[in-house]
Amino acid sequence: MKKLIIFACLLLSAACTKPAADTKQPGSATKNEPAPIASTSVVKATPEELTLAKGASGEAIVRLQIQRGYHINANPPSFSYLKATELELTPASGVSVEFITYPDPVTKTFSFADAPLKVYEGDTTVKAKLKATPSADAGKHNLSAKLRVQACDDQVCYAPGTIDLTIPVVVR
Repeated sequence: MKKLIIFACLLLSAACTKPAADTKQPGSATKNEPAPIASTSVVKATPEELTLAKGASGEAIVRLQIQRGYHINANPPSFSYLKATELELTPASGVSVEFITYPDPVTKTFSFADAPLKVYEGDTTVKAKLKATPSADAGKHNLSAKLRVQACDDQVCYAPGTIDLTIPVVVR
């Protein structure tokens, strides 16, 4: 009888004990818990190839597709604490970056913000004016680029992220 009481106490104790700490890896999800939203998972960036004559300038275009139900902050952002959409290019041998142009934003009101915000939604483009020097090597140049974005839905903003890109430029 004494062993039965000890066994019952142990069983009851185990049933009332707090479960072990969650050992899943950060960013993973269980079957019942959705994966956290990453800013980079709701934005698709597609660079288009640019052909330049030696000594000429042209616009490199990066097409952005922002998943329905989300937006990204405009450049410049509405408030300094918001992370702007930003394209950063690394010049290649003989190809320089003159300036970057961001699309016109839409202004919308969201439940999480006290004032309307300037954002990009749907399909839009970012343009970079590039110039090939007269002495640039003919052929294909791949410019490394980074697109920084912060995605939000109508209730919350997610952690900013960076999309690595390669912008193909052909010099003739």
